[in-house]
This record gives sequence, structure tokens and C-alpha cells, in this order.
Amino acid sequence: MALKLIQRFPRLGQLGIQRHPPVASASPLRTSSAGQPVCAACLCTSAGRCIRRQGCRALQPDCGIRSLTTIAREPAFVASSSVGLHRDSVPRFSLTQLHRPTATEEQDFQQRLGSCSSYRQVFKLLRSVEILSDTMAAAALHRVADLEQEGTSLKDPTVLEKDTIRALCFQLEQDSGRLTDAGLVSALLACTRLFLDPWSTLMVRLVSESQDRLDRGQMTVGQLCNLGQAMIAIEGPGCVMLEQVMVNIQKQEPAQWSLSDLVAVYRLLQGCIGEDGKYRDLLNAMHTHAVKVTSRMDPAAVSVLLSTLVILNQTQAMPLVISLCKQAVQHVPHFTDEELTLVVGALIHFGHSDHYFVQAMEKYVPTMAFTSHPETVTKVMQFFGRRNILSPTVFNAVAESFVYRADDYNTSQVARQIMAFGKLGYLPPNAGNMFRKVETILHTRFSHFQPRTLLNLLHACILVERFPVNFVSKVFSRYFLQQLQEQGTGMDRLILSQLTQLYMTVKLECPFYEGPKLHSKYRVKSFLMSGRSLETPVDTHLYHSVKNGLIGLLGARSYFGSKVLTPYCYTLDVELKLDEEGYVLPASHNGDVYKRIALCIDGQKRFTTNKRQLLGKEAIKQRHLRLLGYEVVQIPYYEFEKLKNMTSVVEYLHQKIFPHTYRLNW
Repeated sequence: MALKLIQRFPRLGQLGIQRHPPVASASPLRTSSAGQPVCAACLCTSAGRCIRRQGCRALQPDCGIRSLTTIAREPAFVASSSVGLHRDSVPRFSLTQLHRPTATEEQDFQQRLGSCSSYRQVFKLLRSVEILSDTMAAAALHRVADLEQEGTSLKDPTVLEKDTIRALCFQLEQDSGRLTDAGLVSALLACTRLFLDPWSTLMVRLVSESQDRLDRGQMTVGQLCNLGQAMIAIEGPGCVMLEQVMVNIQKQEPAQWSLSDLVAVYRLLQGCIGEDGKYRDLLNAMHTHAVKVTSRMDPAAVSVLLSTLVILNQTQAMPLVISLCKQAVQHVPHFTDEELTLVVGALIHFGHSDHYFVQAMEKYVPTMAFTSHPETVTKVMQFFGRRNILSPTVFNAVAESFVYRADDYNTSQVARQIMAFGKLGYLPPNAGNMFRKVETILHTRFSHFQPRTLLNLLHACILVERFPVNFVSKVFSRYFLQQLQEQGTGMDRLILSQLTQLYMTVKLECPFYEGPKLHSKYRVKSFLMSGRSLETPVDTHLYHSVKNGLIGLLGARSYFGSKVLTPYCYTLDVELKLDEEGYVLPASHNGDVYKRIALCIDGQKRFTTNKRQLLGKEAIKQRHLRLLGYEVVQIPYYEFEKLKNMTSVVEYLHQKIFPHTYRLNW
């Protein structure tokens, strides 16, 4: 077995780590409060030095030492500190399969463990129980990890110096061969979550024993998933042992799995990203089963499945996405911040929204806007913005919280929240206070913004008629434009369009602006382009209906132009030219034109999805056209679709375009 492990993990052989022989049988697992005085232990540094404490028996030649080394995973395990484990550490634990706690005792322990809010409370609980199973011991390590994990390290690395955890880990090391399959893999996973050195004696023994159990082929799906998660943490997704885990999982039928097993495999697959379609058959079978059991999923399960579908980009699983969204409705008030962030992120990714989910969010957001994690609030705003859902209840609550909490937001979160207001063209009741807060942040943290983030923020402001004149001059500077060009993929058409529209805005709406101009090489000639665009293309069906009505009204197709690109970058759906006496001129006429009429044929995509309000980019277009001298006539879909025949269409267009003249019959 040792040879097999060293072959699978070459670094073990290089480090001279060998498999330890089995230990003697142990007595029932109990804690002891009596014994020798507590040893302060020694701290073995990665350099091999020992920090000696007075009275430490580690200095005596007969003292057995087992070391645990904490690590930081950026990008791989690196030893940063270590903890010595002594035979005489207090309290003492011993592991056995005899006299195991009853199911009721284990359940009671799990409940008490879940109520612990610090590692000290966990240790106190461990010392208070008389009988402890290996799964209970592993659960205690997991709870410590839950409380102490912070990114890729522990909040307080000295937690591993505590006698209780040293004694517990020492006994896990000694009795690794006698652990149950469930206790073994759970303990291994807990150790990875505590960032223990994977080449420590404890970890090597747990991995070695896990390999033995895996080779026997008797592990359950849940146990295989725990082992797989641990090996991803230790060796990464290319680990040979992980491949063996996946082979064993694929031998089983997903339709027979319990809900917890199904969720566990989804969670495991998040870390198994490899070749496209590698687990296609397994995933398809899992999706089919998941749809049938969605109604029984709790908030954590819904979050795990949706986030996995995003990571694996399972666009073919839309029936499952829709089913999970429906199930999420009842869980909205119960999601943790992290879970809700993943859920709304998945709905953004798949472009899906549900009316009932929106209603649930409208009830919940006002209660969490002031207290939830900044990223959660930001993600919620992104969801409403991306889906073009205007909810005054949500937006007003977030606007209020923004004034009080924005100092705690990072620059990306500030920009993304304001972008939602800009996209939907909505000003909350406290708009003055909110944008004063934005201005304060720009003044104090201007240099902290990434160039694109700053441009997105300033562009969102102009969409709702808030003009960041004090900062535009900095944006048009050569230094900033150079930074913008060097970030990411350089300046794409969207960035150039935003710069151009920002420049047009200060020229048209801020006549007092005297700062630098935007160099012509950074300006575009048209805002209309494929993909993300500052204009929404005209709805083809609606356009043809209006076109036929205009022919009936004007008598000929030659009297109006279609999709006309103006010198000001905007594209007109329809343009009419009038002479000084009000007569319609042919579209080809290039002489003196007294008045130009721009018809905005506004289909559903130019409005928010749930209210008849123009999106911010359409509102600024019509505002600018008026400032440029056009008479803007809006033809919204919700008015036009009520017209039943051509006569009513022609009459409607006449009232819209020429409200003060009589119509001649052709």
C-alpha cells in the first residue's frame, strides 16, 4: 500500500514518508479531565527549529511527537507554522468501534455542536461528552473550520496549538486504520479545511488508509464525495485518486441516490472541471433525477445545484434551472447571504427570472438591504438590472442603504449598484443624497477605481441626468485613456461608445464645461452595433406595421427615411423632413430643412419588463435628439398594438405626428 501511495503521490517518496504500522487496539472513546499537567507544546517551524517552553517534556528523548502544519493555499500548500502533538496532551481521546454512541446521542451532539459560536465552545463540548465516535470527532473539526476559515487561511492559526485539537488529531493519526469509512473521509476533509500540511504524518496516514478503503470499492456515494473533495484540496482536480472516485460514482445509478448524495455529487463536480462533456452522461442522469426531487430541496441544496450548473455551464439544463427557481421562491427569506448571492448569480447567468421569485425578493430586500453582505446586495441589484426588472420597492430600499453603507463597499460594488439605476433609468426618492454619496466616494477614492469600473459608473450617472463634470476632465486625460487601453483587452466598441456619449452629454447638457475634449480617435460614428449596444435595434415586426401606416398617411414610401444614421451617432427608426410651411419633403431632399421629426418606434425591449418605463439608454437618446433640434415622436408598442386595422393605424399616426393639422385623403 505504501508503494502504491508513493507512486500516486511522488512527493511522499521524495520526503521519505513511509506508511506507519497499525497501532494497538484502543479503549472506548472517552475524554479525561484528569492526568498530567498540560504541556505547553513546542512550535516546530518550517525551518525545523523548535521554540522551547519551560517544563515541556518534548525536550525529553522518550517523548513522542506528531506535528500538524498549517498551510496557505496560494497557489499550493505551503507550510507556515506547525503544532507538536504529545502523548501526554490533555484531554486524551481513544478511538474504537465498540460501545459507539446511540443515534440519539450523536444527533444531540450535532445539535449542540451547531450552536457553538467559537472554537472554545467546541472544545468545551468535546471535553464534556463521555463517549465520542469518530464521525463526531470529525464533525467537531469541521465546526472549528466553519468558525475559523477565512479565505485560504485560519483567522487564528493558534487554534491548532490548543491541547484539545492536538490530542484529537493525535488519536486520529494513531487509530486511522480503525476508523469507519465515514469517519475516515470526513476527518480527512476536515483536516484540509483546517489547512493542515498534506505531507504531515496525520494527513499521509489518512490518505493512505482512504486509498485502501477506496480500493475495496465499498464506500457510499456520500463518502466518495467527501474523499473527492479532500483530494481536490490536496492535489487538485488532476489527482489520480479523484479519477478513481469518479469512476466509482459513475458505476452507480443517480435515480437511486438520496437527495443528500445527489447534492454531494453536484458539489464535487464543481471542482472536477475538465474536458467538455467528460461527465455528460452522468450529469444528464443527475439533472433528470434532480428535477423530480427539487420540491424537497432546502436552501443550501438549491444554492449548490444552481452554482454547479453555472460552473459547468449546463445551458441544456434549463428545465432544472426553472424548477430550482420555483423552489427558491419559498427559501428567499432563509437563504444565507452566500447562498442568495449564488442563486441570483445563476439566474443572471442563465437569463431567467420568475414573477413569484421577484415578488419574494421585493418582500425580502427591504429587510436585508442594511444588514446583508455588500456583495449580496450588489448581486441582487445586478439581477434586477440585467433582467430589466424595475421594482421601486427594491431600488428605493437599496438607495437608502447605499447612503449609509457605501463607505464599506468596494469600488466595484459601488459601480455595479449605480449601474442598475442607470440601466433602468430610475431615480429613487433620495436621489440627491445617493448621488452626493457617489460624488463623495469619487472624491475620496478616485484612484482606487479600475478604469473600466470608473467609466461604467460615470456613464450610468449620465443615463439618469446626473452629470459628473468634476471627473470628466480626468477621464478624458491622456493618462486615464492610456490606462483604459492597457486594461484587459483594450478599448472595444462599447468603451469607445461610452466615452463618446459621455463627451456628447457634457457638450449638450453641461455648456459650462471647459475641460479637455475627447480626442477624435476615441469617438465612434454610431452607437448601434451588434451585441451590447447603447441603442436597442428597432423591433422588426412593429417597424413594418408603422411603415405601412406611414405610407397610407403620406401617400408614398419616398417621404420618410428608415434607420437613418445621424451625424450625432444615433440611428433614427424613421425620419421625416418638413419645409417651413409644414409640408413633408422627400427623404432624399438634402437642401434646407426647416424641421426634422424623429419617430422612435419603441418595442418591448426598449422598456423595463414590468413597467412602461424607457430604459436609461433610450431615455438619453430621446433627450439628446431633442437637444439637437429634432422633434421626437414616440410610438410605444403598448399603444400601437391596440390598433385593429389600417384605418385606425393611419389615424393614430396622424394624431401623433401632425396633431394640429387636418389629414388629406389620398
